[in-house]
Amino acid sequence: MRPYYDRSDLVQLTIDTVEHNMLLGMALVLIVLMFFLVSVRAAVIVALTIPLALFFSFIFLHARGVAANLLSIGAIDFGILIDGTLVMVENVFRVLGEREGQKYDLQEVILAAAKDVDRPIFYSVAVIIAGYLPIYALTGPSGKLFRPMADTVSIALVGALILTLTFVPVMCAYWFKNGVHERVNKPFEWVRKHYAIELDWCLDHPKITMLVAMLIFVATLLLVPFIGGEFMPHLDEGALWVRATMPYTISFEEASKLSPKVRNILMKYPMVTDVGSELGRPDDGTDPTGFFNDEFYVGLKPYNDTSWESGTIRNKAELTEDVQKQLGAFPGVIFNYTQPAEDAVDEALTGLKSALDVKIYGPDLNVLQSKALEIKRRLSQVPGFTELTVVRELGQPSLLIDVDRDKIARYGINVADVEAVVQAAVGGQAATQVIQGEKLFDLVVRMKPEFRENAQEIGNLLVGTPTGQQIPLSNLSNIHEANGASFIYRENNSRYIGVQYSIEGRDLERSVLEGQRAIADIEKSLPTGYRISWGGEYGEFLAAKHQMEFIGPLAVLIIFMILFALYGNFKFPVSIALGVVLTEPVGALIALKLTHTPFSVSSGLGLLALMGVSVETAVILVSYINKLRLENKDIRTATREASLLRLRPIMMTALVACLGLLPAALSTGIGSDTQKPFAIVIVAGLVSRLFLGFFVNPVLYEMVARDGDVLQV
Repeated sequence: MRPYYDRSDLVQLTIDTVEHNMLLGMALVLIVLMFFLVSVRAAVIVALTIPLALFFSFIFLHARGVAANLLSIGAIDFGILIDGTLVMVENVFRVLGEREGQKYDLQEVILAAAKDVDRPIFYSVAVIIAGYLPIYALTGPSGKLFRPMADTVSIALVGALILTLTFVPVMCAYWFKNGVHERVNKPFEWVRKHYAIELDWCLDHPKITMLVAMLIFVATLLLVPFIGGEFMPHLDEGALWVRATMPYTISFEEASKLSPKVRNILMKYPMVTDVGSELGRPDDGTDPTGFFNDEFYVGLKPYNDTSWESGTIRNKAELTEDVQKQLGAFPGVIFNYTQPAEDAVDEALTGLKSALDVKIYGPDLNVLQSKALEIKRRLSQVPGFTELTVVRELGQPSLLIDVDRDKIARYGINVADVEAVVQAAVGGQAATQVIQGEKLFDLVVRMKPEFRENAQEIGNLLVGTPTGQQIPLSNLSNIHEANGASFIYRENNSRYIGVQYSIEGRDLERSVLEGQRAIADIEKSLPTGYRISWGGEYGEFLAAKHQMEFIGPLAVLIIFMILFALYGNFKFPVSIALGVVLTEPVGALIALKLTHTPFSVSSGLGLLALMGVSVETAVILVSYINKLRLENKDIRTATREASLLRLRPIMMTALVACLGLLPAALSTGIGSDTQKPFAIVIVAGLVSRLFLGFFVNPVLYEMVARDGDVLQV
């Protein structure tokens, strides 16, 4: 025996993708550190925080019995982890560089440099963690998916904070004991020179600066209706699951003839490794279906295999399209395509053979079927709807025997007497019992097949009267054929018929909204007791959307409270929040539109994480401006000097956070799908934050700052 489907292969492929993204992200972060600090020792001190913080997180997760998964590990941004460490090392490195050639006490200088930034670092990390805390408010599938990510990142950030305040200053004292020679970084000096020119113009023209920023923000918001939405990106499993739906009345013998034909067609493709089929339902009854349902597992070779490059089929989508052309030759058979694990989840989610469905609830199966067929016809005209199938519940040929009570009354026969004859002749009746060992079986007796194979023969069955006469059944009843129910689906104590569908070429939200408009008049004309429900993945999307509408403001409130605790007033938290709102979503929304990535739970949580990092960069600036003002510098001078002095750490924190997830944002391997929207939002959002925030935040600070402010660093 050889297993043809081993899910550990998918797990390993996913691990390889995540491992590649993580290693590449770490390498990019290290390159950024070395570029800005021009010091291998400083870069190594910062980079050491990454594995130590992860070990810290893994110890706690192991103690709690939380297993690592694609989202919990793949969504870790090493740049975010080391942001606090980076600010600490950069400040120590800069202060020591300024004292080159002077006599000083190394420990006192490092301690003073650490004290300059310890409070902003603490609150910055708290802000980032606050961006992840609302994830714990998520319920349902989205909560189960993303809580491990919140656990991993939050604990790793706590570990990184502890290391930043303890381990990093000690390492600086050990490795920088001979002092620091800060080399001239010509590219960065060029950037700072031109930034100073542009910053002066923005500070001199605050109203124009804010007007331009608001126009960019509003223009970006206009993209929102065109981005669309979905629940979660679909994980590519590197395999296909093909379902064939045949006529409901087909026999096992006829249905079984289809399986080898389909298998032979599928095995002709060079990239296919195995094909296995499942006909009917399992013995345990967990999958209620009939012989009309035939499902095929199609194993595929890795996408880097030469079989994908040698022919006209280059990817999975093209393979599915070509397979449909080949299988479309089977008349009366509907084929649809999904993936093995996804198929199991879809069935659990909807109760049907699809991730998306429209359910019509009501008591009368005939009304339900007519409405379902009309809905299918309407939806087939809406762009994006494909693989539309009505889960028919009628159509099972039945032989109906309606007893004529007037006729049987003439002969003194009861209805029960007629039913007993039909039961004994067609269904069989236990005559005695047979013992085999310790087991006891009924011995059932019934008519031979030739005496019960059609309506005429059944009509010839004789029914005895109390007087001893034998009357043919056809003389006592009306025997005719009719279509009956083959299945009856029930949910919440109500019958329903489902219309299954898939969405291709469009996002889920806009497609369903257009579909709802297409059948709005049908829904309004439904009789009393009937209703329509859009379920499956779309239902989960709506639930997650409502939850995000709650946890988004909750995250903002928590972050605002942390900023108020840091500065002791409202004006600086408000200016920081306004600066983040105007700059953060710009890049994120543009990137979602350009990459044709619908807004999902993954990208929504990316925005929350991005908010924490964006606030951190603003806190670094505002705290240093306050520090300079406490040294009796005026608002303009303090704002300008702080912006130039904190340009390097702000650029570093933004770039390392951006580049740490860049490999995940660009990845196309198996396992990259679910983390990709999360990474795209953070990377693109930090890019816009980097370019716009440098000008917006200093201008906002100067607009709200006044002499006599309560200043806290």
